[in-house]
Amino acid sequence: MCGIVGYAGGRPALGIVLDGLRRLEYRGYDSAGVAVVAGGALSTEKRAGKLANLEKVLAESARPGIGDGTTGIGHTRWATHGGPTDRNAHPHVSADGRVAVIHNGIIENFAKLRAEVEATGVVFSSDTDTECVAHLLAAELASLDGAAGADGADGAATGNLAEAMRRVCRRLAGAFTLLAVDARTPGAVVGARRNSPLVVGRGSGGNFLASDVSAFIEHTREAIELGQDQVVLITADAVSITDFAGQPATGRDFHIDWDASAAEKGGYDYFMLKEIAEQPRAVADTLLGRLTETGDIMLDEVRLTDQDLRDIDKVFIVACGTAYHAGLVTKYAIEHWTRIPCEVELASEFRYRDPVLDRSTLVVAISQSGETMDTLMALRHAKEQKARVLAICNTNGATIPRESDAVLYTHGGPEIAVASTKAFLTQLVACYLVGLHLAQVRGVMYADEVASVVDQLQNMPARLTRLLDTMAPVRDLARELAGVSTVLFIGRHVGYPVALEGALKLKELAYMHAEGFAAGELKHGPIALIEDGTPVICVVPSPAGRGVLHDKIVSNIQEVRARGARTIVIAEEGDRAVLPYADHLIAVPKTPTLLAPLVTTVPLQVFAAEVATARGHDVDQPRNLAKSVTVE
Repeated sequence: MCGIVGYAGGRPALGIVLDGLRRLEYRGYDSAGVAVVAGGALSTEKRAGKLANLEKVLAESARPGIGDGTTGIGHTRWATHGGPTDRNAHPHVSADGRVAVIHNGIIENFAKLRAEVEATGVVFSSDTDTECVAHLLAAELASLDGAAGADGADGAATGNLAEAMRRVCRRLAGAFTLLAVDARTPGAVVGARRNSPLVVGRGSGGNFLASDVSAFIEHTREAIELGQDQVVLITADAVSITDFAGQPATGRDFHIDWDASAAEKGGYDYFMLKEIAEQPRAVADTLLGRLTETGDIMLDEVRLTDQDLRDIDKVFIVACGTAYHAGLVTKYAIEHWTRIPCEVELASEFRYRDPVLDRSTLVVAISQSGETMDTLMALRHAKEQKARVLAICNTNGATIPRESDAVLYTHGGPEIAVASTKAFLTQLVACYLVGLHLAQVRGVMYADEVASVVDQLQNMPARLTRLLDTMAPVRDLARELAGVSTVLFIGRHVGYPVALEGALKLKELAYMHAEGFAAGELKHGPIALIEDGTPVICVVPSPAGRGVLHDKIVSNIQEVRARGARTIVIAEEGDRAVLPYADHLIAVPKTPTLLAPLVTTVPLQVFAAEVATARGHDVDQPRNLAKSVTVE
């Protein structure tokens, strides 16, 4: 997610804002920018790339007064709308040069708003959804100033800035954190939030706004967490909070007792734990703006016609590691929803086996970074064979999405820990959306069927939040099993890829022997590994709708238990059939079978992280591994 900093006080704002952005660099970003109110005017600078690029420009050609102003905002961008370029970097400035805006999130109705603004004669200077807000805010300010006769130098103008933000927010759909400054309202920064984090830092020499407390922890440890749909106005000595309707509101006051390093991690010991906890929000962000008013699924960039997609007669999914496991789950969904044959290939093997591809083949390339070399080379081989390529990626402007015919960005935000957690869940959600889009375009699913699945997906963040609140017994069990030498995982149908992913997490983090098997294969060899006390984690499908599948794996659990295994069963709430055969039961929310990996994977992430911690390993940076593999 983007890094956001705002300051209003008695000291030069530029240095404070840049320091705050440096402390937010851990979140990942592709451009940076600042805006300072100085001498009744806005001074802005922004650059693609690392913060050092921006600092170099500021040092070499500083705008007049930018170092003197005591009110400012800063932003590190993780690109969503529009590629990571200078013109798309934040802040965005209104056409009259009066207002600067920074933004984290997605404005779902930006196309409609942009058309409205353009109809007034405004020419946009970027490809972003954020720029709409700058122009709308300037228009509201002009209207309010005119009605009140405000000259921008008194309290009325400060009030107008907050009211203008409220008016704009009431028109926005989506998830957003917004910060803005107004050249005619020196000494004030206004912020707003909906479904995206924003905190206030209360200091003795000024006040702060940020997406993360780490941005201002050097200056103050007293903070306010804003509530949903709230607008906040800060000055050097005051903080004022209202709801979007203008009614007085309050946030949650808290004291930060973490050090700066822990603040970056949100108080968690490791980034991975923070990222596990962020999964409800990440899944919600992946779903934002995907369903039109007519019920159609929307991708981000599509250079394929509906007829191109109707002509598809085979799908290949290519990916590596955790993304490969997401692909294995997707195979079940795509074949069920579209009736198109689907194969899943390790990207590192794909081009070397000379697969049969043509213009009727769709290759889905999954990569969190968009730079995974094996996946990129598989993509290029597919393009050489004239196949269509659709990328699922978390990084706007990366090589893989640039070279693809269509893109769906997961919008999961940066993932710092090497072992993927929220990347896996957001990739699953993105893959489901691709399957639904194909089914819709090909006319093999009715609109109400698609809407039913989307509704289940949109309920998933709440289910994940509830699930995460029940993980204490999983952590206790993990610490108890930290000394074992082997853990086995079994599953059927979509539970099999979940078993593979659970085993991979344990290998990556705890350096243990862990294997995932299709439960039906036990009798064909792997059951020989079972001895007295061997932990076997069993991923059980819902008994609803797939009763035969459920009964089969219950039989498999009995088989391993009869040979001395210690059974750890992941099953949905209310599944009493597994109780007699579970030494440990991990209950997950009831979820349709195809979507179940979104909930059954989470306990395995928590388990692996806790085992690794108990064994004294660095959870965020496992030995021998890198976040992005950019060599073959």
